[in-house]
Amino acid sequence: MNDIFEPVDLGPITLRNRVIKAATFEGRTPDALVTDELIEFHREIAAGGVGMSTIAYCAVAPGGRTDRHQIWMRPEALPGLRRLTDAIHAEGAKVSAQIGHAGPVANAASNRAPALAPTRLWSPLSMKMMQSPSVAEIQDLVAAHVRAVLLAEEAGFDAVELHFGHNYLVSSFLSPLLNRRKDAYGGPLEHRARMAREIALAVREAVGGRLAILAKLNMEDGVRGGFSLAESLQVASWLESDGGLDALELTAGSSLLNPMLLFHGDAPRQAFAKTLPGPTRLGFKLVGKAFLREYPYHGTYLLERARQFRRELSMPLVLLGGITDIDDMRRARREGFEFMAMGRALLREPDLLQRIRSDAETRSACIHCNECMPSIYTGTRCVLRLDGPPIPTH
Repeated sequence: MNDIFEPVDLGPITLRNRVIKAATFEGRTPDALVTDELIEFHREIAAGGVGMSTIAYCAVAPGGRTDRHQIWMRPEALPGLRRLTDAIHAEGAKVSAQIGHAGPVANAASNRAPALAPTRLWSPLSMKMMQSPSVAEIQDLVAAHVRAVLLAEEAGFDAVELHFGHNYLVSSFLSPLLNRRKDAYGGPLEHRARMAREIALAVREAVGGRLAILAKLNMEDGVRGGFSLAESLQVASWLESDGGLDALELTAGSSLLNPMLLFHGDAPRQAFAKTLPGPTRLGFKLVGKAFLREYPYHGTYLLERARQFRRELSMPLVLLGGITDIDDMRRARREGFEFMAMGRALLREPDLLQRIRSDAETRSACIHCNECMPSIYTGTRCVLRLDGPPIPTH
């Protein structure tokens, strides 16, 4: 398939090509607001040729962040967000906001707000119990997603990506391991999927036809008793039939329990431990090997799971995981995926896509060491790159 670098429609918008910069938290918002460093991070990637860049991430509430240094969507954030979208548009790319609530992955101690989970769970991040929202509070969270998306529209975003993966809040509701509720949002899969479906439809009603609406959905959590591939196929089918989404980005793994299923490659245990405070670091030494597991890297490593979704669904799909060269992109197109998402390779070489377009023999310099993962706490970057964009100093 040779249409990778041709314009393509995504819902109501048109991208200049089929490659999307995947959401990778940038670590450049120390005051929970856009900085010049964040703008330059995405401007450089947009100048490198992607069709759309994804801002990661934009929480729907202050307690919905993995720590208090992430953006949460509020009027004070608008001026900076507008500068950010303008800068990306000036480079010819579209821009998407990843919208969500971190749920059990939120750091209550950092946020100074309770972490949420479907049922009361112990948080190793804040060393206290998480809160379980009532049905009325769940409806408030659905409304919070709509408010965040409307603010994203006001800020000039072309698309939103609803975060239904990685055991963030919506994903945790999908998980039978984490969701042991007995009400309309727990128990059978149809109930566990209710929040995801309500959010997608509420957002569609609010901005459908004006913004492209994507969702990032776990194909599986990768933990015993968690959300399974068979369940995910059913939820994806429901989301498609509901008509709330323009595309689905397929992911895997749990930021809470098994993050390496998403990344594959080396597990950076030592570098990750150095980012943790003393007591937590000690605990990590005991569980680090189980938490950061080893998954050998190979190109398009999520494809085997994702092709099952391609067989079952007709809606546009975004293939994520191990896409670093033209062969990976062509493989994705042959398998019927409309879009492909790149992450770590663009941290190493923001202009990689432009160079691939000029020379099909170009290969990524990313070695999948995953040392970029722990860098999220000091400014996400490829640690092997010496000329990277600036990171916050305050």
